[in-house]
Amino acid sequence: MRLDRFLSNRPDLNRQDARLHLAHGHVRVNGVPTMDGRYEIREFDRVELHETLLQAGKPARYFMLHKPPGYVSATQHPEHPTVLDLLNEPDKGDLHLSGRLDLTTSGLMLITNDGHWSRRLTLPKTKLPKVYYVETADPIQPEYVQAFADGLYFKFENLTTLPARLDILDERCARLTLIEGRYHQVKRMFGHFRNQVMRLHRESIGPIRLDSALTPGDYRQLTADEIACGLSTQTINAVP
Repeated sequence: MRLDRFLSNRPDLNRQDARLHLAHGHVRVNGVPTMDGRYEIREFDRVELHETLLQAGKPARYFMLHKPPGYVSATQHPEHPTVLDLLNEPDKGDLHLSGRLDLTTSGLMLITNDGHWSRRLTLPKTKLPKVYYVETADPIQPEYVQAFADGLYFKFENLTTLPARLDILDERCARLTLIEGRYHQVKRMFGHFRNQVMRLHRESIGPIRLDSALTPGDYRQLTADEIACGLSTQTINAVP
């Protein structure tokens, strides 16, 4: 909500009052005098008028988790443990997942209570590259590279996947970079060649990489730089 509207919504203030308080520097957001009524107030912001606290704000929380196989990317599930079960944190009901991984897939997961930050990372128009390490049952052939770059047709959705970059690392392992995240996309792309994915591991989302010090099931808070990366994401094409 805009700051001027936030102020004028109070029963003891009107629009004119809000404009005057802003113009005279009476309003502080997170301790900083703020005169711009267009400033977007979120639930994490502390807002004060003179010495009166209008909104205390709450701490924004950002976590990086090394998801192991066997955990569901959900906040609750009737049959399987969820990734939130791995977190020893209070008020886990306030947290949500920024992007998901299949039950058998491991790797980077981002968990937060900041919906604005999460949407910046997951909106399709952002086109953040997601990098996966893949191991397959059969050898990965050179023709996969061009096919993935051209896009593969998924009949069920009646669509063609966006260009993806495939780097073959060894006979049966590769690194795949996607800018979308359709249902079981990686497995279906290799399935186009009737080659089963045996291991799938997400290494990064945009500029945020999985911390190599985290073992499966471990997590840590994001650094200030990592949080800032998520807030400043720009549209990026995964294929040069």
